[in-house]
This record gives sequence, C-alpha cells and structure tokens, in this order.
Amino acid sequence: MEGLDMKGDQIVLGSHKGRSAAAWFRDGRLHDLCIDPPEGRPSLGAVYRAVCDRPIKGQGGMFLKLPGGATAWHRNAKGLVPGQVLLVQVSGHAEPGKAIPVTDRVLFKSRYCIVTPNAPGLNVARSITDDAERDRLLEIAHDVLPDDRGTSGVILRSQSAEADEEALEADLAQTWELAEAVLSDAGSEPEHLLDGPDAHTLAWRDWPEAPTSEAWDDVLDDLDRLTSPEVRVGPVTLFIEPTRALVAVDVNTGESGAAGGLKANLAAVRELPRQLRLRGLGGQIVIDMAPMAKKDRRTVEQALRSALRDDTVETSLIGWTPLGHLELTRRRERLPLGDLL
Repeated sequence: MEGLDMKGDQIVLGSHKGRSAAAWFRDGRLHDLCIDPPEGRPSLGAVYRAVCDRPIKGQGGMFLKLPGGATAWHRNAKGLVPGQVLLVQVSGHAEPGKAIPVTDRVLFKSRYCIVTPNAPGLNVARSITDDAERDRLLEIAHDVLPDDRGTSGVILRSQSAEADEEALEADLAQTWELAEAVLSDAGSEPEHLLDGPDAHTLAWRDWPEAPTSEAWDDVLDDLDRLTSPEVRVGPVTLFIEPTRALVAVDVNTGESGAAGGLKANLAAVRELPRQLRLRGLGGQIVIDMAPMAKKDRRTVEQALRSALRDDTVETSLIGWTPLGHLELTRRRERLPLGDLL
C-alpha cells in the first residue's frame, strides 16, 4: 500500500465517476469508505418537506409524498393524517422500487454539535467526563447560542472535547443558523430543503482528525477486492453474497475438527462487521458457520458483539437457526458498494 502510513489513522479524499469519495485507513488497512450516491438517489441526511399520503393498516406506518413524484415511508404514523405537512429526513437507502425510508426526528449534525428540533436543552456527550472541559464547552455554547432557543436543543459531540474555541464557536453558529433557516421554511407542497452531506463532509464530520491525502489511486486495489465475494482472513475464507432477500455469508476453513471450526468462526466474525460496512450491506444477514461444537456458540456470539462495538451501523443478533446458522439484522444505512461503483 504505497503512499499510506502503516501506523495510525489516515484519510484519503478523491472522487469516483465525478462523485465525492473518501476512505479511512487505520494502520494501513481500509477501515471505512464513503462514496456519494449516483445522481437521482437521495443522500442519507437529506431534509424534505413531505405531505402525508396514506396510512398502511397493520404496519403503523404511512406513505408520504416527496417532490418529483417520489414516495417516502415513515414507519410511525401515530397522530398523522393524510394531507398533513411534515418535515422529514432520509434515514436509510431504499431497495429498487421501494419507498425512501425517512424519519420526522430531524437532526442537524456537524463535527462538534447536533441541533435537535423538538428536543430542547443544552447537553454534552457523555463520553466527555472531565468536569472542567464540560463546563468550558457549555460556557462557549451559552455565549454563541441565543437565550431563547424555542423548542430546539443542542448536543455538543465528543469531538468538541479540546476543540479550538474559535472553531467550536463557528461550528455552533453555522449549524444553528442552518437549522433555523430550514425550520422556518414555510410551505404546503413537497420540497427538497437540504442536501445530505457529501463524502468529504462526512469524513470531516464523523471520522477522526488525521493526516489527509488525495492519493485516491491507493484505494483502488481495496475497491477491486471488495467487488469479489471472496474474503481471505489467514487460512479462513469467507464468501459474502447479497441476494434480494438476504446477505449470505459462508465460512470455510482448511482445518478439520471442531477446534479448527471454532478458530475459523472466530476469525470470520471479527472481520465480518468491517466487510459489511465497506460493502454497504444491510438487512437480514445469515452466516453459515464452519462446523463447531454447539457449546462454542456463545464464544462466537461474544466475539461478534465485541467486533460490532467498533461499527457505526446498528446491528442486532437474532439467534441461531435449527440448521446452525447465525442470523443478524443490520440497518440499511448505506447503498451497496456495487450500486456505488
């Protein structure tokens, strides 16, 4: 991996087919990846004024009208009526032919803060435990933000710890001003009010502060490997194959016996969250494990849960099937890499 530092974090910025792209390497290994969606696909975090269309009985949700004849799906229709105007934010990516998932819990997120409409208060991330630093951040926020914040609140993110005062003040002011502008936009027809962040903005907003380069060619070999279903982890081989219904993961090992199977399965589940994240795969995940003793299932579950702690995409372990497959569900926050490339 010529050109990349093999120690610590490094961010590489570039473009793919004219769309912004960013890659995060950790110790010389691709850790995360962002590429803007193709034209015509809404980006995660985009904000719309929508109009309630029709509820779906038995599911508790409602279809909404978006501009351009597009349709959105809001999973909680409680208190909503057809014709009602609603501010929504894209919360996931839809499969072809399906409505765009949205939420009415709109957030305006930047590197150092989050403005939270309809959730008043001024709060500091729990990860910031130093009392003096918390007091410093709250003092800066009180100086920048208006005394009357109405029904909107602000959360100071973990990245704000030790942040330069001027940078924090500018970020707070700009994010608050943007939120106010969107929230005050009156109208009764569906309208696109705010784009979601592009890949470069996401890298700045959510990834750690790290050396940055524009050597996108250093990423291309990794992208090529991610287009193959085959993943090698030492002597273990995974095959990750998305279908329309689910993502199938097959674990293979050259070692025989239950001990070899357990070793292979542990290596597989430690690598799996990274592969799913980089490939943009979500929905139902079914893992066909290498043969192992039934008593070792808990050990594999614990290893997978540990690996998921470093993952930003919400994932739930459902359990084991009668055939010995492990099932997961994973939020569809990203477009599959195949669609992006």
